[in-house]
This record gives sequence, structure tokens and C-alpha cells, in this order.
Amino acid sequence: MFPSLRSGSRPMSENTILAALRRMGYAKEEMTGHGFRGMASTVLHEQGWSSDIIERQLAHAEGNSVKAAYNHAQHLQERRKMMQWWANYLEELMNNVTGGSGDRFI
Repeated sequence: MFPSLRSGSRPMSENTILAALRRMGYAKEEMTGHGFRGMASTVLHEQGWSSDIIERQLAHAEGNSVKAAYNHAQHLQERRKMMQWWANYLEELMNNVTGGSGDRFI
């Protein structure tokens, strides 16, 4: 989703994301790039989404080696639904903060 400017085949580095967060005013005690992943995982679990689908979306490896050896399911249809739900959720949060204008700096 966030490609590196230097390499089209690799994602943006964690340091680039951290630098952007600092420029936006987040202190290191407040938020990290990985913190967004943790926040998404928590909210999605609280909303009842399947752990298998969430973990696959976060590209986490299966901890059970037998299951990992045999189960190669990608859950693409469910992941699309979940990510659309997530996009709608974030849009609703933004609209609640901005009054629907989309302008974060009112």
C-alpha cells in the first residue's frame, strides 16, 4: 500500500513512517507505524471478525506448524469485506471529527 520511493518492489521503510508520524505531531510514546496495525487488529477482533482473516491480512505467519504446512487459504473474499468495513469505519471516524467536510484542520 505504501511503496518505497527508492524501490518499487519494496514497501516504505518503518523509519519513513515514523518520521511522517513525528512530523504530524505524534510523540514516540503516542503512536508508531506498528501501533496502527495493533489498533486495527484490536478493533477488528472487537467487531467479531475472524482471527484467521485478521492475521492473514496482517501477513502474520501461522504459529501452528502443522496448520501452516497444510492450510494455505488466503480468505480473499472475506478480507475484502473486512477491509471495506475498515475503510468505512475510518471514514466515519474522520467525518465525526471534521463534521463531514473531510478537512482535518478545521
